[in-house]
Amino acid sequence: MQRATSLEQRIDAIAHRILRDASDRGVRAGLVEFAVFVLKQAWACVFGALLLVAIVAARLWYPDDAALARNDVLTIAAVLIQIGMLVFRLESGRELWVIVLFHLTGTVMELFKTDVGSWAYAADGILRIGGVPLFSGFMYAAVGSYMVRVYRLFDLGFTRYPWRWLTTVLAAAIYLNFFTHHWWWDARWVLLAAVVLLWLPTVMHARVWRRTIRLPLLAVFAGVAVFIYLAENIGTWAGAWAYPDQVVEWQPVSVSKLSSWFLLMIISVVMVTWVYPPRMPEGRPDTTEGADAAASAPSEAVSGDGDQAPATGAAPAPEPPRRRRRRRAGAGFPS
Repeated sequence: MQRATSLEQRIDAIAHRILRDASDRGVRAGLVEFAVFVLKQAWACVFGALLLVAIVAARLWYPDDAALARNDVLTIAAVLIQIGMLVFRLESGRELWVIVLFHLTGTVMELFKTDVGSWAYAADGILRIGGVPLFSGFMYAAVGSYMVRVYRLFDLGFTRYPWRWLTTVLAAAIYLNFFTHHWWWDARWVLLAAVVLLWLPTVMHARVWRRTIRLPLLAVFAGVAVFIYLAENIGTWAGAWAYPDQVVEWQPVSVSKLSSWFLLMIISVVMVTWVYPPRMPEGRPDTTEGADAAASAPSEAVSGDGDQAPATGAAPAPEPPRRRRRRRAGAGFPS
C-alpha cells in the first residue's frame, strides 16, 4: 500500500495474517477479493460516511428548540471528525493540504451558489459566512478525503493518462463554468465532451488483494458521481440544505445534477494528481513525469493469462520463480 499511515500499516499486518491462507482460486477466492474491495472502499469513505451519519442524526434526534443551532452542531461535529482523522492516523499531513484546498474551493462555490439561489441552508446558527454554514465546506472536503485515500489504498496506476497541464486547464474551465453559466452560455456539454475526449483512452489499474482490476477511468468517474448523488439525496432529505423545488416538500434531487457531480469529479481528480502524480501500473516503466508521458503511448498487449506483454512486441521475459508462501500472502489493504 502506498504511503500508508501508521494505523493502516497495523491493520494491513492483521489483514495479511487473516488472509494469508485464503483460497487463491474458485468462488471463495472471488468472494475474498470482493470483500476486500468493499472494505477498502468503506475505509476510503470514512470521512464522508461519518459526516453523513452526523447530518442524519441531527435531523432525527436533535431538538429544534435547542440553544445551539443544528448547523453549528454540524460544524462542530465536522471539525471533530477532521481532528479525529489526523489524531488516529487516518490521514497524513500531506493529504490534509489537498483536503483543505477542496474545502476552500467548495466554500467559495457555496457562497456564490446560495447568493444566486441555486440552493439554500437553514438561516440559523452563528458559525457561518453569509448564508453558508461552515460545515458545508467539509462536505467537499469529504470528497477530497475519499479521492486521496482511495488512490493509495488501491495502489492506483494508469495507462494512457493525459498530460496534467491539459487536465488542469480543463478543470479550471469546469470550475469557472459553475459560476459563469448563470449569466452567460452554459458550456457544460462542451466540457463533458472534452472530458470524454481527454480521458477515454485512460485505464485505471486498482490492486485489490491478489488481483488487479482494470477499469475505464470514465466509468469510475461516473460511478463515483452516482454515489455522491445518492448521498446528496440523503443530505437534502435530512434538511442539511434544499434546492428550490424541495422547499415546500422534499423530493429526490433532479437527475440532471449527475452531470454536475461528474464534472466535479474532474476537479477533484486533478487536485489529487498534483499531490499524488499519476503513475504507471507496477511492472511497467515509469517516467519522471508520472504517467503524463503515457498519453501518447501505444496500447499494451494483454496475454491470455492476464499479464501485460511489452508494447515493443518483443517476447516477454520469463517470470522469475516465486515462493508459494509469498504469492499466497498477496498485497494491499490488505495490500
